[in-house]
Amino acid sequence: MIQILNTIVPVLLMLSIGVAARRTGLLSREGINALKSVVVNITLPAVMLNAFATMTYTVNNIIITAVMFLTCVIALLAGRLFAKGSRFVPFLTTGFEAGMLGYSLFMLLYGAENISSFAYIDLGQVLFVFTLYKILLGGDGEEKPSAGKLFFDMIHSPTIIAIVCGVILGAAGIYRALIPSGVSSLIDACTDFVSAPTGAVILITIGYDLVFSDIPWKAVCRVTAARLVIMLLLRLAVGSIVHALGMGDQLDAALNIMFILPPPYVLPVFADDEKQRNFVSSSLSVYTLVTVICFIALTVFSR
Repeated sequence: MIQILNTIVPVLLMLSIGVAARRTGLLSREGINALKSVVVNITLPAVMLNAFATMTYTVNNIIITAVMFLTCVIALLAGRLFAKGSRFVPFLTTGFEAGMLGYSLFMLLYGAENISSFAYIDLGQVLFVFTLYKILLGGDGEEKPSAGKLFFDMIHSPTIIAIVCGVILGAAGIYRALIPSGVSSLIDACTDFVSAPTGAVILITIGYDLVFSDIPWKAVCRVTAARLVIMLLLRLAVGSIVHALGMGDQLDAALNIMFILPPPYVLPVFADDEKQRNFVSSSLSVYTLVTVICFIALTVFSR
């Protein structure tokens, strides 16, 4: 019980601090946005750099990356079956907020030393979100972004830069070659130090944004239920592929975290009007709460 509480209580505590910070005015919206900026542009890239640098690269990695990309495409197409009243429904049934939430939850439950397992399955969905997802999301709106602008934004994203650098260090064998000299441990020390506050800061910002007033419950519950069903079916399918590749024990834990995550938090930025923005934000808040509940259940059953 103590082991379970050691994982669950810190999550609930930081979420509660975020909620309290909003209600008491302890933190302003500008302050929360600044914290998010620090996480997205500094601490999270440090996590991803280390995760991808310490990965073992094999043919199976390429297969898993392709499988996760295809999984996101299938989830998007499946979401179109439920697309009534909002063009955002398909985008709410695909993609995963691995950066702002997934890595933190995985490290809390399975330890930072195993983070490369989560990176294995994250690469495919990251490629999906930063390419096809954003192209379709922007293309469905009134302002259609050019391919050049999308590419510019992608290559200037600290997350993508960190992933590319990590892949180069890991796939080229540079990280392992530097182990005898102690340089690899220096890289670890730097990334560990920079990334240390990631989980706590992310959970505070998520708690701050958990607002459940004026929620269009019927529409939100419909899309939440649709995503849960889609994710459950895809989790089983991807899990069977992973086991067929002989990687089940290694990646099962990462898959469990990935498939309970909410959609990307960037969605409200693309909302066309206040009504759509409220629907998307409400859906993200409700599904984030679902994620926390699922995480607690995973914690209980994995101990």
